[in-house]
Amino acid sequence: MKRFYKDVSVVSGENGFEIRLDDRPVRTPARAPLALPNAALAEAIAEEWRAQGETIDPRSMPFTGLANGAIDQIAPNRESFADGIARYGTSDLLCYRAEGPGELIDREAAAWDPLLDWARRRYDVTFAVTQGIIPVDQPGDTLDRLASAVAALDPFTLAGLSTLVTLSGSLVCGLAIVEGGHDADLVWTAAEIDEAWEVEQWGEDAEAAARSAQRRNEFAMARAFCALTRA
Repeated sequence: MKRFYKDVSVVSGENGFEIRLDDRPVRTPARAPLALPNAALAEAIAEEWRAQGETIDPRSMPFTGLANGAIDQIAPNRESFADGIARYGTSDLLCYRAEGPGELIDREAAAWDPLLDWARRRYDVTFAVTQGIIPVDQPGDTLDRLASAVAALDPFTLAGLSTLVTLSGSLVCGLAIVEGGHDADLVWTAAEIDEAWEVEQWGEDAEAAARSAQRRNEFAMARAFCALTRA
């Protein structure tokens, strides 16, 4: 789409902070007002619109995309969307450890145990940790408490959390960033331990490296979006 506006502004309205293009409100794909919960997030999204060249490229506007999803898809179905995220707790990456070699086992323990320990303290839960890929049942109380933590989040934070969880394969990793303030780079490195090990053993081609870099960038953008929702 060709750029059709000159000025971008943020205006406080009844529904929150709205983005205006030449004083016309931006709307989501479902035609709802693009209204944000706070000025910081609104300004970040406004910057994405200001940064567009002659052609508008949605791929360069991750915050706008996440906000659109929060308004159009999550807010009307908040409970079911939160349930979908919470289900990752039944098969959290951090609970499935390698059976060998010893060096990989040690790396996983060093990176993953502190994240599980944080979740144990934060939510007063326990985890069943196993080796291999055979499914293991998590305690019912654990799943219920993690689900309650997810359900308490607003639609905008849920939008960012969903990306964090799906990319990492770990509900605990996502919550550690959103609610625990853990460093996103360290959490991503922890989530990618198995992939990094494979690269060390067998090498990595250019396409795989590009995909990995893109996923890491998406993870970082989701983390930044979550931080802005709570600014």
